[in-house]
Amino acid sequence: MTTTQTAASRFAANSTASNMCGFTLMNSQVGEVIAEVMRTKDNVTVTPLPSMIRVDARSRVDVVYSEIDEAAGEEDGWFDQAEFEESMSTHYGRMIHLDDRTILFANPEDAAEYLDFDLRPVD
Repeated sequence: MTTTQTAASRFAANSTASNMCGFTLMNSQVGEVIAEVMRTKDNVTVTPLPSMIRVDARSRVDVVYSEIDEAAGEEDGWFDQAEFEESMSTHYGRMIHLDDRTILFANPEDAAEYLDFDLRPVD
């Protein structure tokens, strides 16, 4: 009698929280400036790909608009939420837009204070 085993799939589902968040950028001049700034963050990995730039972060990442303004050599206020949305292709994690930055959180609970979300259980 012969027994056979199926190899474990590398595409198997895994529901463990990754503690990661991030976004992809168009591979453009503005996208490259954003990526340049994000490379300076300790918890961020930037991966250039042929048609996009991937930005992955552990736990939380802040895209501070004034840092992008400075790196681009533009006046304060040039980079904002609209400019970020135009350069970004997609994102994962909870995204919060503020006046001076966009924040991405890996865990929705971490964004609760910005969303006015009460984490206490209801009876």
